[in-house]
Amino acid sequence: MNFKGKKYFFNRDISWLEFNNRVLSEGLEPSVPLMERLKFLAITSSNFDEFFMVRIATLKRAVRAGNHINCPSGLTPEKQLSLIDKRIREIVAAQYRCLQDEIFPGMREHGVIYLPPEEWTPRQLRQIQTLFRNELFPVLSPVRINDEEPFPYIAGLRLHLLFSLVKEGSDEEKYALVQIPEDQSRVIYLPDKGEDKPFTLLEDILLHQGEHLFPGYSIREAAIFRITRDADMGVDEQRDEDFVEAMEEVLENRKTGRVIRLELSTHSPALKEALLARVNSESTDIYEIDGPLDLKSFMGLALSQGGPGLHDPEWPSYPSADLQVDENIWETLKDRDILLHHPYDSFDTVVKMVQQASIDTEVLAIKMVLYRTSGSSPIVKALKTAAAAGKHVTAVVELKARFDEARNIRWAEELERAGVIVVYGIAHLKIHAKLLMIVRREVDRIRRYIHLGTGNYNDSTAKLYTDMGLLTSNDDIGEDASMVFNAITGYSNIPELKKIVMAPTTLKNRIIQLIEREASRSSSENPGLIRAKMNSLADPDVIKALYTASMAGVKIELNIRGVCMLVPETAPFSSNISVISVIDRYLEHTRLFHFQNGGNDEYFLASADWMPRNLERRVELMFPVTSKVHKQRLDEALNIYFSSNSKSHLLRPNGSYERIQAGKKRPLRAQELFHQSARHAAEAQIVSPKREFTVRRKPPAID
Repeated sequence: MNFKGKKYFFNRDISWLEFNNRVLSEGLEPSVPLMERLKFLAITSSNFDEFFMVRIATLKRAVRAGNHINCPSGLTPEKQLSLIDKRIREIVAAQYRCLQDEIFPGMREHGVIYLPPEEWTPRQLRQIQTLFRNELFPVLSPVRINDEEPFPYIAGLRLHLLFSLVKEGSDEEKYALVQIPEDQSRVIYLPDKGEDKPFTLLEDILLHQGEHLFPGYSIREAAIFRITRDADMGVDEQRDEDFVEAMEEVLENRKTGRVIRLELSTHSPALKEALLARVNSESTDIYEIDGPLDLKSFMGLALSQGGPGLHDPEWPSYPSADLQVDENIWETLKDRDILLHHPYDSFDTVVKMVQQASIDTEVLAIKMVLYRTSGSSPIVKALKTAAAAGKHVTAVVELKARFDEARNIRWAEELERAGVIVVYGIAHLKIHAKLLMIVRREVDRIRRYIHLGTGNYNDSTAKLYTDMGLLTSNDDIGEDASMVFNAITGYSNIPELKKIVMAPTTLKNRIIQLIEREASRSSSENPGLIRAKMNSLADPDVIKALYTASMAGVKIELNIRGVCMLVPETAPFSSNISVISVIDRYLEHTRLFHFQNGGNDEYFLASADWMPRNLERRVELMFPVTSKVHKQRLDEALNIYFSSNSKSHLLRPNGSYERIQAGKKRPLRAQELFHQSARHAAEAQIVSPKREFTVRRKPPAID
């Protein structure tokens, strides 16, 4: 079968919207603690911001370029935008109904009370007036608007106020623009006699006190608005020597990108039309919101407020059960590999390994890929320490990591000043691989210690994302890692690797070969089995291979957090394929693949999802997990994921998702079970017999 036509593929962006709807569904779920529900509402808004800046912007450009069909689902860009717009409005409406009807009233019951201006007490009003006079008024810069002058620059994703003004003694309407300060907290807490924590919003204060900004004028109407700009801009890949400068130009150009969305909160048709006439936004881009704009800024409120029962119970990370607390990491890795499952297994294992390498006199070199890092990355600090100690340190910093470009430029410059060799990626490709190599002088020889992972070297997100990583001193993997680094940092032919599989050269073909091998070995007596966990599935060639395998009798279980273009459970091409999605307190980020292989099971971890961008336009790595113990652990993890009947959703053939219910079965929540297992393993950990008592040979000095 050629598998052509929309019956075989869901649209990528509509599938993504269903993912964001599943995120929102956690906010709508009454069993979720109240402030965690607010957090999911904030995440939904944050996700939409990036979706508009990238995906909507791309589709709008495609419409302007001729509206040609370039989607396997057979939809034109214009049709996609129409369907997307309808679905977004449905999701946003549900989001704000939840906020106004459930979250705010629930917060009020627990003493965290949102107070609009009409509910301020005289005491609270006095504090607000003092705040406005002393801290806000000096920094605000009202800008007049008229038809004779260019409309002032409007920053993307920033809240603004538009005032309609009338001068005393005149009916002539004038307009003024005020940008809401970003360095001032949006949530303003107000005094209260009891234990409650009432708050208002910065924009409420500015609207209420706005008359002080325009002496001699009265305010007729006001609107709060926010625009979103096209941020999906490419960099000039031909500029080699000044590539950093080219990336900085991209960041500057984003500030003036085409307006693709206008959100506003107003009941004034006149102000709405005044905005439309000045920001060049089409009517279909307007989202009129009955409530506070930009819910992602409520994340701080969600994380900081609320007493017992309003937040999830704390789930700490634990030291890896693969590594005893007093073991020498180098000696351990010479003996066995270590498999890490974050955040249940602490990411500190990786951080401490780099820190230890930075001061170990036997370590000769450290090489690693930095795609995204935290704001105060301990790994970056360790690399600088290592370079200062005279070690050979190489960092591949991917400047094209979207929305982290500025941070990565800053880290790259810091690393270079510290003496680190910094490589700024590869022209026309993003380096998305997660790879660390430490070269150490041993008694008998030089040995390479490798970390390969599914997630970034970011100690902050490692506490929020589920990922897996492998620590090993396997010689074949070490040799492969050296060849990968040589290929991305210098001149090298595409390497032939023994264990690691690399995109964009061989990974896609290898995945399809593994799927085809499973189909060829499948029979009615012994059907094949493929289980795969990833963030997104959107590569048409891989999807077609899965359909063919399904028709050959292979049972295919997919756990896909986000985009899934594959149509499941549809005869005759996908009868044996099921798809679930887990949305819980941690962002599912692990890429894990299992092929039954006629009983000789193979397990792989990877940095890549099965998407064209990952398999064809990025440097990605897939690597095998071969230890019998670790293969068993991965098998158990997949069993848990596919047995989960809490926080899991089943993809239906029509593209909708259905929340899986436990029914009469015992509830099984995958992330909770992983956390419990990590805790039990840590509690059962036996201290290594290598530890010795410290014997005092003379009494301590007495003052």
